[in-house]
Amino acid sequence: MIDEPTADAARFGNYDEIRRILEEVAAFSGMGFVAFARVTETRWIACQVFDQIDVGILPGDELRISTTICNYIRESGNAVVIDDVSADPKWNSHPAPALYGFKSYVSLPIVLPDGSFYGTLCAIDPQPRKLTRADMVPSLKQFANRIARIVSQRRPTY
Repeated sequence: MIDEPTADAARFGNYDEIRRILEEVAAFSGMGFVAFARVTETRWIACQVFDQIDVGILPGDELRISTTICNYIRESGNAVVIDDVSADPKWNSHPAPALYGFKSYVSLPIVLPDGSFYGTLCAIDPQPRKLTRADMVPSLKQFANRIARIVSQRRPTY
């Protein structure tokens, strides 16, 4: 039997609307890898990815939640924006940058209209990027909100 997070990942893995949003995020941010992930207390599952740098994560792939920054986002409800992880004292010792080979990172919570946390919109790149500029987070929140609307419209009630 397929559980809810796995079913969700399979459901949203082929949506062209979500794929276009990820492509827009990559173009806007300059990031090479962008993902929409279903994140629970125990799991991180890629629902949809746009990978220009061969990270190798595909829709349906799972990462150990303890190795992701997305777990912090799930717990806190806050975005994380890192221009250069090596210069960021809060995140430079986290396992994720070394495991997944990134210098820059941005991730926002995807919150459904009912207020429930669903997952994250995240992007990584092996090069430092200027992500803390004033227009970045508000624009990325709009992308995350677009994904949340699609999910809430297309997701069955469990």
